[in-house]
Amino acid sequence: MIIKQNLKHIKSQLPKDVTLVAVSKTKPISDIMEAYDAGQLVFGENKIQEMVEKHEQMPKDIEWHMIGHVQRNKVKYMASFVSLIHGVDNFKLLKEINKQALKHDRVINCLLQIKIASENTKFGMTEATALEILKSEEFKNLKNIKITGVMGMASFTDNLEQVASEFKTLKAAFNNLKTIQAFNCDLQTISMGMSGDYELAIENGSNMVRIGSSIFGARNYSI
Repeated sequence: MIIKQNLKHIKSQLPKDVTLVAVSKTKPISDIMEAYDAGQLVFGENKIQEMVEKHEQMPKDIEWHMIGHVQRNKVKYMASFVSLIHGVDNFKLLKEINKQALKHDRVINCLLQIKIASENTKFGMTEATALEILKSEEFKNLKNIKITGVMGMASFTDNLEQVASEFKTLKAAFNNLKTIQAFNCDLQTISMGMSGDYELAIENGSNMVRIGSSIFGARNYSI
């Protein structure tokens, strides 16, 4: 019941226009089902194979989000069902998603991952690269993807001023990219903020937060 209580507490704090992605990576089906039974339908995974296995075993009204780094050769495994891919950080990946979505006669929603953190370990493209992609003729030919927003990961630091500044950078990038209008581009979503900083993210414009440990408890990566 702890998961249900945690969910209820977090949802009571979220503004109505903010989507909660429950990050279920490494968590067993039983834990995810407890969250599902409490009314949570949007779950985020960072490994495609794990997401595929869970999708096969769980109710089909669940909305699966791929929130981790995506390797192009693995897109095909999730193309039939994934609802939103958060971490699109290059154009080749976008083309591969389009190719695999076409095979399933689907349009897959994607977020462009913008690098806002100071750490080199974080993935993402620059705002300039994102603009270049969205303005290109090659992008306009991709009929089986839709860019619905941006995603970013702040630096792993206790310096809240730095984190807030990075969130502001993503919001500014969103505002600039939003001026691009195309049939396969309609920016509505800013995915930023996790268990430790989601309140700060919302203050700075986030309308989609990715929360795991505050719902499911700490992860055991040794299993």
